[in-house]
Amino acid sequence: MALLRVIPTLLIHKGGLVKSVKFKDYKYVGDPINAVKIFNEKEVDEIAVIDIDASRENRAPDINKIAEIASEAFMPMAYGGGISTIKQIKEILFNGIEKVIINKAAHINPSLISEAANLFGNQSIVVSIDVKKNLFGTYKVYIDNGKKNTGLCPKEFAQKVEKLGAGEILLNSIDKDGTYKGYDTELIKAVAETVNIPIIALGGASSYDDFKLASQNGASAVAAGSMFVFQKPHQAVLISYLPKKIMKENNFYLK
Repeated sequence: MALLRVIPTLLIHKGGLVKSVKFKDYKYVGDPINAVKIFNEKEVDEIAVIDIDASRENRAPDINKIAEIASEAFMPMAYGGGISTIKQIKEILFNGIEKVIINKAAHINPSLISEAANLFGNQSIVVSIDVKKNLFGTYKVYIDNGKKNTGLCPKEFAQKVEKLGAGEILLNSIDKDGTYKGYDTELIKAVAETVNIPIIALGGASSYDDFKLASQNGASAVAAGSMFVFQKPHQAVLISYLPKKIMKENNFYLK
């Protein structure tokens, strides 16, 4: 049985590290570089950093800031936000990022996925799919940080990006984001059954039991934000990670 990867996810909004609830109600958490340094001390195996404003504001990735964050990281890092060209992907990978996360550009310019996968290898290309249920309870794919409904079915879109060359899918439940109510296992299972590439589940985690449930429903990796930056019950900011004992006992990937 493959070990389950556990990935802290940092969201950047207006230059600072934030956490959201259902893609809104942002709460400032701190400086992203300080967070990365703390995760270094926790010996986190992998991390994802996403600028949630860039694509919606039609703003290119801040290469200097990305390079600064990557220079402080002792673990592999994925970056997403505002990526729309091969040149940007090349610069991001050149500056120490292992994987790029593509979201809006996968809709506007799908060929970017194929071209990037051919040039840099599909293991470097992650497509992020943000999903929310509509009024009729049907899953739909959203872009622009959850503001725009594309009308697309997540299963069909996942199949499309796999054919284009994506190496992984970051499957994010908008409805579950920041709620601590567990992953949307129904969504994970539905998408995982339609593709052969790894699914990274995101949105709603509150415990390592949620990680196991996501894995049982087809996730190859799990990502979480609030669980790793807030201390319950008062939601005080305290960056943490799973103890090594729990990682070993639950067959999670351990550095």
